[in-house]
Amino acid sequence: MTPQKKPQLGIWILTALVAGNMIGSGVFLLPSALAKFGSIGIVAWILTSVGALFLALVFAKLSRMIPKVGGPYAYCREGFGEFVGFLIAYNYWIALWVGNAAIIVAFIGYLSVFWPGLASNHELSFVVSVAVLWLVTAINIVGVRQAGIVQLVTTILKIIPLVLVAIVGLFYIQPHDLAVFNISGKSTLSAITAAASITLWSFIGLESATVPADSAADPSRTISKATIIGTVLAALIYILGTAAIMGVIPMKELANSTAPYAEAAGIMFGAWGYWLIGAGAVIATFGALNGWTLLAGQIPFAAAKDGLFPVAFKVKTRGGSPVYGLVVSAILITILLLLTLNQSLVQQFTFIILLATLSSLVPYFFSAMAELMLLYKRREEFSKKRLNISIFISIVAGAYAFWMIYGAGRDIVYSGMLLMLSGVPVYVWVKWRDFSRTEAEKLVTQALDD
Repeated sequence: MTPQKKPQLGIWILTALVAGNMIGSGVFLLPSALAKFGSIGIVAWILTSVGALFLALVFAKLSRMIPKVGGPYAYCREGFGEFVGFLIAYNYWIALWVGNAAIIVAFIGYLSVFWPGLASNHELSFVVSVAVLWLVTAINIVGVRQAGIVQLVTTILKIIPLVLVAIVGLFYIQPHDLAVFNISGKSTLSAITAAASITLWSFIGLESATVPADSAADPSRTISKATIIGTVLAALIYILGTAAIMGVIPMKELANSTAPYAEAAGIMFGAWGYWLIGAGAVIATFGALNGWTLLAGQIPFAAAKDGLFPVAFKVKTRGGSPVYGLVVSAILITILLLLTLNQSLVQQFTFIILLATLSSLVPYFFSAMAELMLLYKRREEFSKKRLNISIFISIVAGAYAFWMIYGAGRDIVYSGMLLMLSGVPVYVWVKWRDFSRTEAEKLVTQALDD
């Protein structure tokens, strides 16, 4: 029998996974979330882009050093050991499915361009959200490569309208709108810190290419390239697009908008622009949901392979998809959407992205520190200059992640810490179960020997 060919994700699909996972819900709804700060949000975008690039360089380096499935989980397990590896896998998995909930909220916000009742009818928006969630889950269950193809197509379709608004919008900017610099009531540093914590959500996913490493073609080369290219592309689109929208829509109106890109396009191009961007945003958020769903199955699969998650998460379909991770993630997202049902779309989106961002920042911080550990362990493999450059990048990336954790605020850090600590009993249960199974096997072996 001919062995089944392993699914391969090439440089284009991996780049689409990185860019597509980042350019999704964040870029389309964040202008509204940032409007409460003023145009100082553009400064936050620039600082976040620089910090994200340092993080991307860390993951690019780690992907070459350890081309294993699991991304941040694999790197932290290699650097710090099993227990820390488990906590990072658990926390990162939380970030993925919580992030998917935020993406669905943004999807509903832009779908309301065509279906206005979704913006005001909470029950209807919940039903449509859950239907879309399980549709994307089904696509991913079919196979990894099929999900990758969907990601490539949706990424191409979403970038076109975003670039259109970002470039054309620069000619429609009203200087007096951008002159509203800081209306947050906070100091400049505090406002930038808070705004940067929100903008970082749009870069969450920069490590996406590192997660399905066992499905990547030539992982030591393609993953690092896809990570850098995808991050730079996203940064350019974010900064130009936000500047254009803030200069076209007055801040007070922008703060209450559930579809800022579509409204800006309506001002620039008329009715057809409003509908075009609305359709592009729907495609974009659907693509991001697809890409993040793929990762939500891969992380528990990687941990289960190492005996740190329940063994059921190792089960794959014929198409190579870890079915249990996908299904359990979809169930948890459904519950989270139900719990936040009565909030407005913008409030719901802002709370969820802060929680998801924090859950991602912890793995980012540990990954930067893990690189320092691995550089020390393998220092003989590098020249002094390359070693010093890599150490500098790791320190800056780690400091940036730490600053963003601080900027998330007490309530979000408190909630995120409780989520992280909830994983410790799970780890104890998994290890206790393994110990019991080992003891049972010993008893059976001893009985047979007797």
